[in-house]
Amino acid sequence: MKCFSLCLGSSILAALTIVSCGSHSVSESAGSGAVPAGVDGDKAPEAKGYKVEMVVEGFDRPWGLTWLPDGRMLLTTKSGGVYTVTGDTSTPVELVGFPEVYDGGQGGLMDVAVHPDFAKNGWVYFTASTGSGQSNHTTLIRGKLTGNRLTDVKTLFEVTPLKNGGQHFGSRIVWRKDKTMLLAIGDGGNPPTKLNGEWIRNNAQNTQNHLGKVLHLTEEGKPPAKAAVSGGRPEIYSYGHRNIQGMCIDPRDGTVYATEHGARGGDELNKIEAGKNYGWPKATYSKEYSGPEISPDRSLPGMVDPMLIWTPSKAPSGLAIYTGDKFPEWKGNLFSGGLVTRDVRRIVLDKSGKVTSQESIKIGARVRDVRQGPDGWLYVITDEPGGRVLRISR
Repeated sequence: MKCFSLCLGSSILAALTIVSCGSHSVSESAGSGAVPAGVDGDKAPEAKGYKVEMVVEGFDRPWGLTWLPDGRMLLTTKSGGVYTVTGDTSTPVELVGFPEVYDGGQGGLMDVAVHPDFAKNGWVYFTASTGSGQSNHTTLIRGKLTGNRLTDVKTLFEVTPLKNGGQHFGSRIVWRKDKTMLLAIGDGGNPPTKLNGEWIRNNAQNTQNHLGKVLHLTEEGKPPAKAAVSGGRPEIYSYGHRNIQGMCIDPRDGTVYATEHGARGGDELNKIEAGKNYGWPKATYSKEYSGPEISPDRSLPGMVDPMLIWTPSKAPSGLAIYTGDKFPEWKGNLFSGGLVTRDVRRIVLDKSGKVTSQESIKIGARVRDVRQGPDGWLYVITDEPGGRVLRISR
């Protein structure tokens, strides 16, 4: 495999502008009634003094990335492939009894996560869209990985209700310290997609189904002992989401962060807390793709305001929090991939957790995932035919 590097020069940070939430009272605001407004998509200042290196290439639209305890990367592709990577060499994983993946629109084989006790049980978890273009949903799947062979495959959880079309599957998995998981599920799609006679996206406010939610599940795919949302389904952790495609947990204190797509503008960074309502589609900075406002409200009582918005959309993808030693000045910063902006955004938080600035690490391709590797560098996968794994280093 060939390697390349792109020097990015010394760090420059720019302050974000702040816009008022207007006259609405905000009872659960992420920023005391004021929401940081995103810098225009391509106008975030560029980072300097770092490089982006090729690790390995040749994957068909890679989607998820993680590591095994032995140091190998584990990578999924949208079309249904799973690979281990050692150095610059990739090896396909044999999937025994894996369910058929619906690779349509935004769907396919998506995230991958290794159980915290993998050394004992060998379990690896996947999310995939299953079904057909007319009837599909996000599915949580587990298998036992031995070498480059996945066996004992089991479907642990299936999102309800079934929907049609190929939009908004969400699909990120993160592990909590108690060895339960959080699973992000999209709202099902844009108009004209409907469910039971209304726009499917309205289900993000319906706590009797899974669309537009973050779910809390045990390692067996079951609801936890205690429900987070009063009167809602016991596995719902938070609701009012459009389409989360980036989620991470700060291992130092357990704080959960997520990035989600708006429609036309209004992409969000949120701190995810149990039982909270994040507003979609009742309160949003996003507009319809055709132009009109989706809602006149940017903020509403009882709904959490975003920490940060991006307009125009950057289409946020994978999200990581940096805790390594290779970039000590980056500790505690978030790193968010951009499908539209084709970069990685470094998002700086102050001691209170408020966003203070951001900068852009240029990648030049659609970024699907961003992860911190066990070696302390950051790794990126690109969403393209012949997709690449890239390393951000010095």
